[in-house]
Amino acid sequence: MSGARLQLEDVVVEADGARILDVAELELPTDRTTAVLGANGAGKSTLLRVAAGLRAASAGTVLLDERPSSPAERRAVTAAVLQRPLLGRGSARRNAELGLRFAGVPRAQARKRCAPWLERLGVADLADRAARRLSGGEAQRISLVRALVLEPRLLVLDEPFAPLDAATRGDLIGDLRELLAEAQVTTLLVTHDAGEAAALAGQIAVLDRGAVRQQGPADAVFARPADAETARLLGYDNVLEPGAAQRFGAEAAGPVAFRAIDLELVAGPGPARVLRNVPGGGAARVTVEIGGAAAVGSCHDPAGLPVGAAAEVRLAAGRCVPVGA
Repeated sequence: MSGARLQLEDVVVEADGARILDVAELELPTDRTTAVLGANGAGKSTLLRVAAGLRAASAGTVLLDERPSSPAERRAVTAAVLQRPLLGRGSARRNAELGLRFAGVPRAQARKRCAPWLERLGVADLADRAARRLSGGEAQRISLVRALVLEPRLLVLDEPFAPLDAATRGDLIGDLRELLAEAQVTTLLVTHDAGEAAALAGQIAVLDRGAVRQQGPADAVFARPADAETARLLGYDNVLEPGAAQRFGAEAAGPVAFRAIDLELVAGPGPARVLRNVPGGGAARVTVEIGGAAAVGSCHDPAGLPVGAAAEVRLAAGRCVPVGA
């Protein structure tokens, strides 16, 4: 069975007299991953809960396979993986089998169905370990097994990588990307991290204060953010007007955006003056200004760029994107 097709039309959610979600239109294409990207408090989890049938909308329609659906109908085809893995007592294997067991699948059959998923997610050797002894990344992999073994038509992922360290997060994102490319499941990922959205999703919707600012194929959205706020939510550190952008080496007829990693800063008799230097694990984030225009760049020798020092700027070719229509 293929994944679900889900469409939200004029969906509104109100709580305590305030409108916390107001989505005119959003579609989750069948068998593809859609990321809803936004800052904390943007309404991402509320949208996910409505899509998954875990919360009723105050107004509007959610279509499932092109027909209006009830929350119960959506719950019946959905499996969820939350930000913090919800594991009970017993072994990792027992937790992986819980969804099937709740559905009435006999234990032997549940174990047989879980086995290949445990292998695919790299946790088969942990199956007999007590769930309480699993690391955060291991526990999240067991949560994914528990969800995917149900063969849902809609998989919802609510900030599933947020509590993980960078290395664990990177490994899990890589494995999940491969798995979702093969699986016949429509996936909704909500995240505040533009890198996670770019790595996993073919479609992106940028959510801000409960409303969708921009949506479409991921490549197209990243290549031309609708406005400055959308560009920042997409992970662009700098959004500059043409005159300011040209001081940093950008060819710009209108507003443009670029990331700090694409603006290399080196010590030298350049036109830039260092305003701020924040060392990091690999490269420092350094704020510089040229003629009153400020931008954030990266530097691999932060000791050579103290506040007040002069710096040369080197903007990577082709890394600026236009902002707006």
